[in-house]
Amino acid sequence: MMLRSILIIGLCLVLAGGLYAAEIAGGDRLNQPIQIKSNELSTDSASRTATFTGKVSARQGDVTIYCDRLVIYYSEKGKEVDKVEAFGNVRIVQANRVGQAGHAIYESQTGRIVLDDNPKVYQGEDEVTGKVITYYLDSQRSEVTGGAGAVIHPKGKGKDDSAKP
Repeated sequence: MMLRSILIIGLCLVLAGGLYAAEIAGGDRLNQPIQIKSNELSTDSASRTATFTGKVSARQGDVTIYCDRLVIYYSEKGKEVDKVEAFGNVRIVQANRVGQAGHAIYESQTGRIVLDDNPKVYQGEDEVTGKVITYYLDSQRSEVTGGAGAVIHPKGKGKDDSAKP
């Protein structure tokens, strides 16, 4: 009976750990800090912005943004990030999904990223292109407008069988 109780408790802890990890990967992103590195930083309290320039990398949870210039817009309430706008050589990475464009806007509250200026989204070997690509970080869903195109490789041995971009 004692061994059975220990096994049940152990199983509950393992399952809870897996659920916690899944929550961190998606829905709990907003509660995690944004870690940013760049060559320069300029802030403007009046317009509630912080501008990072030169080899920018910004990471929050499972999402990393690389670009030439990144502007963070804060809400009127203070420290809450309203949106993040990336300019020049934009690359956004989340697991095996990579978005590339000349410009992107990340809305942190909705987990939505809008890519424009020659956008492309890759997932494994598959590729989606269009004039504007919107993808949702937490739902594995994308929308493409303006000349949508796709290259989708058949599933097979050694290829990534997860959801398409």
